[in-house]
Amino acid sequence: SAHYDSQLEAEKRIAVDKVIQEAKEALASGSSRFCMGAAWRNPHERDMPYVLEMVREVKALGLETCMTLGMLNQSQAERLKDAGLDYYNHNLDTSREYYPNVISTRSFDDRLKTLDIVRQTGMKVCSGGIVGLGEDTQDRIGLLHELATLPLHPESVPINMLVPIEGTPLAEVEKLDVIEWIRTI
Repeated sequence: SAHYDSQLEAEKRIAVDKVIQEAKEALASGSSRFCMGAAWRNPHERDMPYVLEMVREVKALGLETCMTLGMLNQSQAERLKDAGLDYYNHNLDTSREYYPNVISTRSFDDRLKTLDIVRQTGMKVCSGGIVGLGEDTQDRIGLLHELATLPLHPESVPINMLVPIEGTPLAEVEKLDVIEWIRTI
């Protein structure tokens, strides 16, 4: 986040030709899906031509396409689908109850709304969470329950472990035992 002194520098958008080169290397090494993302709250309209070009170019290589861009509106989701996007990644991150302890830029219901918009276009959903945010076992169960009770289950469910970054509020969170991560998976 730009709100914290993490020593991380914001990067400009990567040139489409560099993304395509990375996708070609992924394909050559046996990948069948290529995921692209930006740490945005939501894409701005000025970024959509760039994003759509990336999707079309990667799709033309024969790879499945996946993207994470934050919250989407209906028009953006439809254009991504029309460009060839197969999967949209939008993690719930944690349980509804623990969510406000971790994220303040959008609500849990905002996340669910984006998943619904994506689903309405016919794209596949990639949605999971992050463990080790300082949550307890009940919160991990809450995340999994939320995913399991969506109207349609996500086709892909990533369960990530937090990588703490110095200078952020979660830098000093007690590291989750890897067995707890495995149990969650």
